[in-house]
Amino acid sequence: MKVHPTAIIHPQARVAASVTVGPYSVIGKGVELGDDCEVMSHVLIEGPATLGKRNRIFPYAAVGFPCQDLKYKGEPTRLVIGDDNIFREFITLHRGTVEGGGVTRIGSHNFLMAYVHIAHDCKLGDHIIMANGASLAGHVDIGDHATIGAFCGIHQNCRIGAYSFLGSYSVVNKDILPYAKTTADRPLGVYGANRLGLERRGLSKQDVDEIDQALRLLTRSKLNTSQALEAIGAKGFQSPHVRALVEFVRTSERGVAK
Repeated sequence: MKVHPTAIIHPQARVAASVTVGPYSVIGKGVELGDDCEVMSHVLIEGPATLGKRNRIFPYAAVGFPCQDLKYKGEPTRLVIGDDNIFREFITLHRGTVEGGGVTRIGSHNFLMAYVHIAHDCKLGDHIIMANGASLAGHVDIGDHATIGAFCGIHQNCRIGAYSFLGSYSVVNKDILPYAKTTADRPLGVYGANRLGLERRGLSKQDVDEIDQALRLLTRSKLNTSQALEAIGAKGFQSPHVRALVEFVRTSERGVAK
């Protein structure tokens, strides 16, 4: 390993030989770091925490610390992280709680910018971008390819749908529709399909058009949610992404922002 002399690695940490650890960083007991991870200076990682391969952790990040839930009494819980993530300066990633299943889980190929906070029991998919200062309370789920703007605050137990774009400074207390652009109006405003983001991620024009039509029925018609779902079904859309959108709405427990 390329370990700076001032770094501290606990003897019960498991660190791959190809890992780089910078000055004054501390790798605690129960931490597992996969191949080619880069831990820069002044990083603190506490276990139990498992990080996959090629993760980059920038200075002053605090990873794998106990959660800030007052019900937490030191029970054994974990943080599990996939591969190829970028964690920028001053982020905080907390372990789970027994009540939430015991695991905070972050997938692969995610980019979390400075000062992002991931609380206990959150579940993040893959290819997610979270801009500076975005914060998740406990038990938040984020789907693949979602983009969270700067300084967004996400309430406990909310879901952020796949391929969605959430504008900066949004305060979220309902589920955010997948594939949609949602902004920080009061209440939150939905402005059709996240067309540019969907096209960049390889969805066909037909998929994007059908998603946009379905979202307009949900958010721009005078139909209530149940009526809108019936109308979407009657349209006979072919896109599997429309079916995913409908399933997301049907399974929402907090309601969706429309």
